Amino acid sequence: MICATKFLKGSDVSNKTQVAIFIFSGLTDDEILENFLFTLFTVIYLVTIFANLGLVVIVRRSSNLQTPMYYFLSYLSLVDIFYSSTITPKMLSDLMSLKKTISFEGCALQFFFYAALASIDSLLLSNMSYDRYVAICHPLHYVSIMTKKKCLCLVLLSFSIGFIQSSVQTSCAFTLRFCGPNFIDHFYCDAPLVVKLSCSDTSTCNMVTIYIVSAMAMGPLMAILLSYLLITFSISRMKSADSRKKAFSTCSSHLICISIFYGTIFFTYLHPPSHVFSTQEKVASLFYTAVTPMLNPIIYSLRNQDVKRTIIASAQKLLMICTRH
Repeated sequence: MICATKFLKGSDVSNKTQVAIFIFSGLTDDEILENFLFTLFTVIYLVTIFANLGLVVIVRRSSNLQTPMYYFLSYLSLVDIFYSSTITPKMLSDLMSLKKTISFEGCALQFFFYAALASIDSLLLSNMSYDRYVAICHPLHYVSIMTKKKCLCLVLLSFSIGFIQSSVQTSCAFTLRFCGPNFIDHFYCDAPLVVKLSCSDTSTCNMVTIYIVSAMAMGPLMAILLSYLLITFSISRMKSADSRKKAFSTCSSHLICISIFYGTIFFTYLHPPSHVFSTQEKVASLFYTAVTPMLNPIIYSLRNQDVKRTIIASAQKLLMICTRH
């Protein structure tokens, strides 16, 4: 095992060393499986980038999609591009490498953006649930409530909270002393696994991480559940079956994305702590870091009639332009 370290300065810690690199266990040691996973996740990553980028362009350029719901959706897609890019390229590189290493600074930077963008994703999903609540429960006041200024403030608030809490977590975890070992049983840097390797007192950092992760997971989720509870009551009072069906159809795509996002996160983090990071936990982590960002634009494209019609219309225009030339 590689154990790259650097000496700490100061007389009281002159006999201590600071880890300079971390080593990942990776997804697998099977060479055949590594080749298969590299091909699979290269395709998934490319689809993620082009699908999300395409959705951003479609929303921004289509006049019939200039509503708060699609405004939030475009930012969700933009965040998913960077969220996936924080983990997947390094994972693909490690699948083709014998030594799955990352520098101490690189590990801190990866975790910083991973924690920030994951939180922003969660907050944007809660913003979208609030938008659906206003649209269904207060349709007559929707335009006056969901103004452009308010939507921009909600997006800026989501980004601010995401990066602030990530800065706190990263500072807490990566200012600890790491004397060795430097082996992370995962395929990316996650604070709980990194903190376990520290030779410092980690009790304060563990508490900070627990409080922040709990707040960032449960806060948006509670807002989402409350929104949909009020939406359910509102839909149940509708007399027309067609009205109920139409109201529910506007929420179905959002509900599917929420279920996938939170389902995989809860599977990974809400379980008794163990010293071994299981294969099932790696698969769940792989799903919400690499697969979920790809599914979001696909789900909205396939289940949302407005987006579907816009995509078809854009494709027809492009085809007409191509045939002329």
